[in-house]
Amino acid sequence: MIDKVVIVGAGLTGSVLARLFAEKGKLGVTVLDRRNHVGGNVYDYQNEAGICIQKYGPHAFHTNSTKVYDFITEYGRWIPYELRVRVALSGKMTPSPFNLRTIDDFYSQKDARRLKKSLEEAYPGKGTITVTEMMASENTLIKAHAQMLFDKDYRLYTAKQWGIPVSQIDRRILERVPIRLDYQDRYFDDEYQCQPAQGYTQFIENLLNHPGISVEINREALKDINFDEGNNRVSFKGISLKEKILLVYTGAIDELFDYRFGELPYRSLKFQYQTHHRDSFQEVPIVAYPQDPHFTRITEFKKLYPAGVAGVTTIAYEYPLSHVVGGGRDPYYPVLTKDSMQRYQEYREASKRYRNLVLCGRLADFQYYDMDQAIEKALSVFEGLSANHSN
Repeated sequence: MIDKVVIVGAGLTGSVLARLFAEKGKLGVTVLDRRNHVGGNVYDYQNEAGICIQKYGPHAFHTNSTKVYDFITEYGRWIPYELRVRVALSGKMTPSPFNLRTIDDFYSQKDARRLKKSLEEAYPGKGTITVTEMMASENTLIKAHAQMLFDKDYRLYTAKQWGIPVSQIDRRILERVPIRLDYQDRYFDDEYQCQPAQGYTQFIENLLNHPGISVEINREALKDINFDEGNNRVSFKGISLKEKILLVYTGAIDELFDYRFGELPYRSLKFQYQTHHRDSFQEVPIVAYPQDPHFTRITEFKKLYPAGVAGVTTIAYEYPLSHVVGGGRDPYYPVLTKDSMQRYQEYREASKRYRNLVLCGRLADFQYYDMDQAIEKALSVFEGLSANHSN
């Protein structure tokens, strides 16, 4: 039996789990967040120009999971939306993911035809291919094209984004954005692609709007978590030890355990905003700049929604930064290397000792989750807990 659920983190993962527990029945669910708002990194707000700003970077929802799509549409209205992205490469704007138009952009007609024919013969019936697979090709044209893209984009962008040489990065990072073997220029291929009609913050507030859920922002919860080594349980200040609680933690796992095995590496971000009195700043919502030595991309926020304010637009330059404990920068992305993943496993093993502690979320799991993956993980964790605990 569980008497109460305490969830640390009012982001996407924590808010989904809070709603699931509240819908289950009699549980009292408390959600705590150190920030001054709910929503975590999907938080958005309307600026003075009337434009919806996604404070922690651009988000566009996509999923192939009908289960996830059915869940989000239960708590708000969503509008169909297909994201398009460009890359500023050697003075040209080309689609991201790279596609056959990229070949047309950088080669003569004769050379482009030869390269496209080689790709068709080498990968018949395939819609996408990773840059690492192409670089391993025995075809010299394909290999040279892949090497050009790697040198001008993947290597530079990845090293800048993650702050370490590309050779140290988990290969999955390089494979997140494949190369398309057609002229399709949508960023995602998922069956469901959409944006919340009233913004992500409203969606999160809808999730948390339940009589069984209480929310407290500006609340530093870590100092109130106690580890009972004798009973292999965690307790929370202000809740009687006679009450059986379930503690769900969505923050950085190394911080939870006071860095006992050392700090895990995360990347942080800085945004420089500009508002321009013009209808449009760039062709698409997001343009990546792998060859710029400082920032990674420019986001034009009004283009992340089907309709925007006329005559004015707000953009943000995005700068990747290192995350330093106590440095005042939020951790955004886990830096996945062989060493960091081994260190994470030490923390994960330590967490298994506590029977009423549940870790879930990008920072707690030390994984890069898209929004649909975060929701899917939360749904899976809840189902597992429901199977093991009766209320």
